[in-house]
Amino acid sequence: MSREAVKVVVRGRPMDGKEISQGCKSIVQIDSTMGVVALHNPRAPGTEPKSFTFDNVYDHNSTQRGLYDETAYPLVESVMEGYNGTMFAYGQTGCGKTFTMQGKDSPPELRGVIPNSFDHIFENIKIGADKEFLVRVAYLEIYNEEIRDLLGADPHKKCDLKEDPERGVFVKGLTDVVVDSVAAIDSVMTAGNKNRTVGSTLMNAESSRSH
Repeated sequence: MSREAVKVVVRGRPMDGKEISQGCKSIVQIDSTMGVVALHNPRAPGTEPKSFTFDNVYDHNSTQRGLYDETAYPLVESVMEGYNGTMFAYGQTGCGKTFTMQGKDSPPELRGVIPNSFDHIFENIKIGADKEFLVRVAYLEIYNEEIRDLLGADPHKKCDLKEDPERGVFVKGLTDVVVDSVAAIDSVMTAGNKNRTVGSTLMNAESSRSH
């Protein structure tokens, strides 16, 4: 991958059972080699599709590990070198954001970006015997334009966003926890997940209602 500061990646999911039972047809064509997503107009068959080019694209046959190695691995490596890095998933409810980012605990090949990054970070720490690392974990959500500390004593309490000339932008009073292993960070994530805001939608029985 190149060293550009911002990359845009698209992943398509397979049709779900409801869509299949309704006789829906896919209008999305993904070319992973060229990085192109083409959208066909079902009301105008035979016309040229609208095409969009991205840094990486993945179809519904892509694997969790393949996506991580190509897209997230270089970012985590940069973070371990001291750079700031962010990876977030954007899309409508039911499009597969949680599966891509979190995945499933088992089998291991279904683990998503977040748990794979935990393994990656602590593997680097293990082999970096000549360096010292301090890993802190914070977990917040943005719900209805309010910031909530999912690890705080009151996860429903509104937190304030502040700006400081030296620290930059930060969340005042945000709880952070020092962790020293994958098991420890998994435990913190589990505790935070229990405080997330979820709700049922037409597309997802248990959709995250926050960011």
